[in-house]
Amino acid sequence: MKLKTVLTTLVLGLCTFQVAFAHLGTISGIVYDQSTHLPLLNVSVQLTGLSKLTLTNDQGQFRFTDLVAAPYKLEFSHVGFQNQSVIATVNDDRTTFLNVTLVSAPIQLEQVQVSAQRAHDQQLISSLDIKLRPITNSQEILRSVPGLFIGQHAGGGKAEQIFLRGFDLDHGTDIRLTVDGLPVNMVSHAHGQGYADLHFVIPELVDGVDFKKGPYTTDKGNLATAGWADFRTRTVLDRSFVKLEAGQFDTYRAVVGLNLLGPGSRKKNQSAYLASEYSYTNSYFDNPQHFKRINVVGKYHDHLAANTELTLTGSTFWSKWNHSGQIPDRAVASGLISWFGSVDPTEGGETSRTNVNAQLVTVTPRNHTIKNQFFYSNYSFELYSNFTFFLKDSVNGDQIRQKEHRNLFGYNGSYATQTSLGKTSWTTTLGAQYRQDLTQGTELSHTKNRVETLNPIQLGNVNEINAALYADELVQVTSHFTVNAGVRIDYFRSQYEDLLATPAATTRRATQATVSPRLNFYYTINPRLQFYLNTGKGFHSNDARVVTAQNGREILPGAYGSDLGVIFKPFPKLLINAAAWYLWMQQEFVYVGDEGVVEPSGRSRRQGIDVSVRYQLTKSLFADLDLNTANPRSLDAEAGQNYLPLAPVFTSTGGLSLQTQYGLSGSLRYRYMASRTANEDNSIVAKGYFVTDMQANYARKHYTLGLSVQNLLNTRWKETQFATESRLKGEAASVDEIHFTPGIPFFARLSLTYFW
Repeated sequence: MKLKTVLTTLVLGLCTFQVAFAHLGTISGIVYDQSTHLPLLNVSVQLTGLSKLTLTNDQGQFRFTDLVAAPYKLEFSHVGFQNQSVIATVNDDRTTFLNVTLVSAPIQLEQVQVSAQRAHDQQLISSLDIKLRPITNSQEILRSVPGLFIGQHAGGGKAEQIFLRGFDLDHGTDIRLTVDGLPVNMVSHAHGQGYADLHFVIPELVDGVDFKKGPYTTDKGNLATAGWADFRTRTVLDRSFVKLEAGQFDTYRAVVGLNLLGPGSRKKNQSAYLASEYSYTNSYFDNPQHFKRINVVGKYHDHLAANTELTLTGSTFWSKWNHSGQIPDRAVASGLISWFGSVDPTEGGETSRTNVNAQLVTVTPRNHTIKNQFFYSNYSFELYSNFTFFLKDSVNGDQIRQKEHRNLFGYNGSYATQTSLGKTSWTTTLGAQYRQDLTQGTELSHTKNRVETLNPIQLGNVNEINAALYADELVQVTSHFTVNAGVRIDYFRSQYEDLLATPAATTRRATQATVSPRLNFYYTINPRLQFYLNTGKGFHSNDARVVTAQNGREILPGAYGSDLGVIFKPFPKLLINAAAWYLWMQQEFVYVGDEGVVEPSGRSRRQGIDVSVRYQLTKSLFADLDLNTANPRSLDAEAGQNYLPLAPVFTSTGGLSLQTQYGLSGSLRYRYMASRTANEDNSIVAKGYFVTDMQANYARKHYTLGLSVQNLLNTRWKETQFATESRLKGEAASVDEIHFTPGIPFFARLSLTYFW
């Protein structure tokens, strides 16, 4: 009798289960940007009342399953777009499909959500930020990264020097920069490891910049120790435009962007544009720069199939300039030269780069994302510098030439799947990356007056391969708790052919590999408060000339870091992000490109605090403030001798931004870098500076007028500084002191942009 009762209960339970779940329905759809008709990534889609939230994928798709037949309210939100609500009715065993279009709108901080779903999102610099700040080239967009400072010391054509998190990053040694996934950094470069020149990007075409500080992102490998940034260029020009600029110091610039297919093509998810830029300036130095830059870029986007997108980008860039170099304090103090003068006015350079980038993204019916990217760059570089004047050669001077020609090609691929079970969901990503750099005639020579080669110091060819595999798991354990774990394996093969070796050229090779794990935790207490802990190991490779000279030993120094942070929204219009961070680096062998020598730098430790505050004062007025501290020290030197030269210890940026519905917009901003040591014992100090900038725009339907002012208060400041031992012509002995490049004085530019 008991057995019969049990069997009856099981049968009834099974029937109930089947009835409950056999007739459930689904809601799916795609979210588009109204102006471009392109799918929108990372739109928040929420089922009101059910606490179900998802984000759109690379093709703007979203999906909710196992829904009881009933009407549902879906809420769509994305920063920079108007919120939208849609009512959808679910029927048994049916999929309700929605096409949703979001309309652009002024950014409102109320839209920013602290969410477990968004726990691992990187931070973002939007196209609006770029428009509201005085920017003369794409390299200056990096200033929007909280705590990141740049400095130019070679006339505007050379890549800027970068500072971040207690690092003097030179031109990119410990920050990884990409454009649409295309590498910007040049490994084993003639001027310095990781040299990153972003000037081939037209600022008006930058749609946004993703960034993250620290070595915590699995798909970011070599050079991503202090952080990384990826520039995303526009896929579509919603309108053709021409922009004309004119300013002080014989400054002129013209930009043209042409929508080649017209607005009707966007309805077919197809677009193509061609853009070009020309810049000229003599700049503010006593010796005219005769700076010239030309950029040309074309981009094509198409849906090859319902779930497959192809994006092709081609660009070419050329620049040539003179520069006044770094000048010693004593030359200005004695009246030998002016503040904007030069000791060797024949310095200068020329560079070019041509790129091809192909990206293919497929999202399968089961929401698996497959990404493939192939890229190629042809690059040339020639730079003449003189840092020590007559220290080594009292007759001809110490001018040097650094030169190279490079072919760079590679591949990035990934496969990602999304799975859910109850309230737990996870995203698994597997990836493969390959990069090969081939240089011809990587050169360091002693020259005179930029025309005469006195003697070669180094000359050779580099063949460097970096191949990597990685796996990344992002698990949303509950609606409050998210874990991200990843690991990558990088393999390097370095080869250097020394063309100056006697009696014949010699070739050396070395191989090495490194493993980099990452583990991150995010706990979201409520939509206003989230705590996170990022941990990970990163690295930067060393120059192939160093690698082969050391026979592959100790040439992939590890960087071990952690961030303990909080994201807090105490009020709907106030957002605070604060983190205490730590970074420890192993022994390095650093190649000094200016001298062609190898210097061991030892172990180092950096720690500090980052604080970012964003506050919306009114519907149209925003305020922001960034405070960044760092305590950088060498661990292998005695106290008092363990300072890291030029490493920033305190920086701050901030300002007010205005965006109105009447066409008026703009910003008033400042940046401050405190004084810092210029050598190991702090006996020479690089003085700090405080500089203000202003941007004002007036926009109508078919045109925009702009006024940009850099250094609004006409502050006299030193943009870059070095402790350098040098000797001027006629001096009996050398002097070790600050050598600097003066910062820009008051500099105003007017612009007119016409759209059609």
